[in-house]
Amino acid sequence: MKNTISQRVADFLKNFPPFSFLQQRELELISEQISILYKEKDSVVFAENEGTHDSFYVVHKGAVALRANLQNDILDMCDEGDIFGLRPLIANENYKMEARAFEETILYAIPISVFKPYALENKAVGNFLIESFASNTLNPYSNSHRGKLYGEEISDADTKLLDLQPVKYSKKLISCSPTTTAQAIAEIMLKKNVGAILVVEDTLPIGIITDKDLRNKIVTGEFPITTMASEIMTSPVITYPTKMTITQAQMAMMKSDISHLCLTKDGTMNTKAVGMLSKHDVMVSIGNNPAVLLRAIKRAKKFKKIKLLQANIIHLLQGYLDQNIPMTLTSKIISELNDACTKQVIALVLKKMDTPPPVKFAWLALGSQGRSEQLLQTDQDNALVYEDVPEELEAETKKYFSELAARINKGLFEIGYDYCPAEMMASNPNWCLSLSAWKSKIHHWITNTGKNEVLLTFIFFDYSLSYGDNELVNNLSDYIFEDVKANPTFYIHLVSGALQSQSPTGFFREFLLEQDGAHKDFFNIKNRALMPLADAARVLILSHSVKSISNTAERFEKLAEIEPTNSELYLACAYSYKVLLKFRTKQGLLHNDSGQYISLNTLLKAEKIKLKSTFKTIKELQEVIRVRFNASNIL
Repeated sequence: MKNTISQRVADFLKNFPPFSFLQQRELELISEQISILYKEKDSVVFAENEGTHDSFYVVHKGAVALRANLQNDILDMCDEGDIFGLRPLIANENYKMEARAFEETILYAIPISVFKPYALENKAVGNFLIESFASNTLNPYSNSHRGKLYGEEISDADTKLLDLQPVKYSKKLISCSPTTTAQAIAEIMLKKNVGAILVVEDTLPIGIITDKDLRNKIVTGEFPITTMASEIMTSPVITYPTKMTITQAQMAMMKSDISHLCLTKDGTMNTKAVGMLSKHDVMVSIGNNPAVLLRAIKRAKKFKKIKLLQANIIHLLQGYLDQNIPMTLTSKIISELNDACTKQVIALVLKKMDTPPPVKFAWLALGSQGRSEQLLQTDQDNALVYEDVPEELEAETKKYFSELAARINKGLFEIGYDYCPAEMMASNPNWCLSLSAWKSKIHHWITNTGKNEVLLTFIFFDYSLSYGDNELVNNLSDYIFEDVKANPTFYIHLVSGALQSQSPTGFFREFLLEQDGAHKDFFNIKNRALMPLADAARVLILSHSVKSISNTAERFEKLAEIEPTNSELYLACAYSYKVLLKFRTKQGLLHNDSGQYISLNTLLKAEKIKLKSTFKTIKELQEVIRVRFNASNIL
């Protein structure tokens, strides 16, 4: 029977990456050098700008809050199995964040001198830490976010897949002759939006010119813009056969320190050039870099291409969840990519319209998408608002935007977003209106406070601009807030709606399951846990007239700043919401559905305990709302 402390530490660590990539004996050797630290609530592990420690940390029990810029906002919460303080392992810089115990916490301090050799020798550990760190460009704090950064770990199975998977290359070869001038080459590359051009003579490749060559040789003044291609090209060309795998392409580029490969019929310079392969093409094939995916989405010319990239986004999401990337960061990246897909669909549809829009318009994302919380591809919730026009032009303008909306909804369907069963989409004439018509409709909802009206208003408080004119959205937002203030009775109905959701658990803290229907005996994590928190956050943030934040966790974090006396509860709610959203997303990916309904029989005991630990905040939060708005007699 194992009873030594080091063995217990090793048994704990083996359940979490990157330690899960190590052998048991290696873990035990590392564990013999680990220090166990106890931290009281609110005690500092390390301060912002403090010199780095000789260890990084793993949370064994409890939780550690990470903050930056000396603000109270919690940027992330590390709990069981999470790594933080990895900066000294990767970069010789002071800490960029503060780490403070959120509750009583036990930490494992892992000496960097002990762990670093394993990170250097073990490919999986090295990929997880170093390559991820190097690829991080979008978030300035993620270097400290548990050390689990952008790039997703490639498992053995994935590596085999990449070894076998042929790389996709561009068959539309952009080329020039040896006598083409540098100026003409630059114009061709700009027009075709490419980073390299092949120099061809008698169909055979004799050289290549990249944008780097133009910068180094022409822009610097070394050669005039009239210089011929033959004088500035790189020659001979390094050529490869078309049947390359992703791994082979990566290795070829690394070996020769180049960013473009010329592909020929037989892989030599003696046969016709048939294609060009860039680093960008390789990165898109792997699909593990958000910046690359974003550029690929913006370049997509067809819905089919965007749909293929959506599959890469889901793959990226799965990787982030597997690596315990902070949920705040994950949500922002995936939401940004999904939003980019929507923008590109709209841009493509606009190009196909016979005429440009007659007036300014805005495409609004509603519900979970409007809150930047729709990580999985579910159904559409959107609306369109267009600028007011004279009465005699209204019918024609309405017709144009109705046609536009129908095409956009169809495009979104083609890339993977189902149509909304309740038709809360811009293709529905009731959800495609002028600014004045929207104001009139929302005023009707606010002054006719039936159940449906309150629900519709709930949805509309969570919208965000996906495409179009921001002033239209601001104008509509201002009107909504003013109208709510002018109708205080409506606010009571909002409060009532936020208190309608029953507790996730019943007597003896047992999960409340669905009693009938197709999901009988399943737990509804959306209605029982996520929506009560989202509804409460909406009501509370509106009471402070804050209209620029729609994300639920960010609303709670802002409330903690506005109401210091309730700060601890609101931060706990923000943390709970992230945990629940992550849990639902994982379940959705696991079962290839929305993740809304969960079979408790499939959960581990630890998962059930973690779920229940987030529920206590719901009851406390609803009690705060009851007291504040004197709503004890509403239900």
